[in-house]
Amino acid sequence: MTAEPGILAIFNDCRAGREAEFEAWFQGEHLVERLSVPGFVFGRRHRALSGSPGYFNFYMVENPEVLTSKPYLERLDHPTPLTRTIMSEVFVNMNRTVCRRTIRRGSFRGVFAVAARFDRKPDEAALSAVLEGLTAQTSVAGGEIWIALDAAGMPVSMEEKLRGGDKKIAGALMIDMLYQKDAEAVGAQLAKEFPGADIGVFGVLCQIGRGDL
Repeated sequence: MTAEPGILAIFNDCRAGREAEFEAWFQGEHLVERLSVPGFVFGRRHRALSGSPGYFNFYMVENPEVLTSKPYLERLDHPTPLTRTIMSEVFVNMNRTVCRRTIRRGSFRGVFAVAARFDRKPDEAALSAVLEGLTAQTSVAGGEIWIALDAAGMPVSMEEKLRGGDKKIAGALMIDMLYQKDAEAVGAQLAKEFPGADIGVFGVLCQIGRGDL
């Protein structure tokens, strides 16, 4: 077992015209269902202000092994009827990755987030240097580095089969921000620092923790 928390990072679009179903499922069923799985700590939803895809959400778990645990895999392999519909008909451009959180800096969460996603394993030293510089600024609430676990050998769940397979990232830098204008400035900075990364600026929609159930 590792002492590093696990992160389930999800980036996706919603099929046009199905937004109401997407929201009803997320807010009425999915978030509470996921946080009831042993080892889940909190989940947070975002919507894009710039960049793509349109939505980003992540779950923090006690350790990465939670995301391959029997209770979680049983949940994935026995989706509810509404989840079956959403996974097979509403999710588009699904990118879902099991990660470990290697570094966290700052004590706060923000209402805006900037996510830099990498298709190839990033230079963690370079990411760490940028993170240290950003979190020294009072406009930055905090930030963290996520590194993907090796997907080889991980089971393909029923939910993923319904989606037709998922893309993966190799890692990400996620920065929590207080104000939108500063988040947009950090997004522009990261685009220059890491020209090969996919950069998105997001507004936080909601967050749920185990204590909220």
